[in-house]
Order: sequence, then structure tokens, then C-alpha cells
Amino acid sequence: MAKKIAEKAQEQAQSSVKMVEIKHLRSMKDEAGKDVSVVDWTEVKGVDEAISQAEAQLVDVEARVTELKADIEEYKKIKG
Repeated sequence: MAKKIAEKAQEQAQSSVKMVEIKHLRSMKDEAGKDVSVVDWTEVKGVDEAISQAEAQLVDVEARVTELKADIEEYKKIKG
């Protein structure tokens, strides 16, 4: 799923914590059959939280890639 990430404007009286707005997009076809992106849902969070979550997701995905590479090697051994 695609995302559109932008800094979320804050009022001056609010906290100095920078916020991000993340729009989760999905692709659809319009009435004419053209591909269009529509906002599925939107979330707002602190930029530090967003960075931490993205880094944690990256660790998980890198571990999964390592597992998949090992699987491919095993398949290739079987194939010969």
C-alpha cells in the first residue's frame, strides 16, 4: 500500500514536537477505467514515533528477507 507522508502544520501555542500526517493510499479504477489513488485512511503522529515504528518495521522485514534467502538456497539444493 502506498503512502503520502507530509509534515503536519501545528498551531504556535502547541507543543514543539513535530508531527507527520500519513495518508494511506490504495489504487482503484475510476468510471473511465483509469487508475487513480484514493485515501484509504489518514493518521497523525509525532515524527519521532513515526521514525521508531519505521525502523522497527525495517528490522522485521530485513529478518524476513534473510529467511527467504535461506529458503531459496534450500530449494536450489533440492532442484540440483
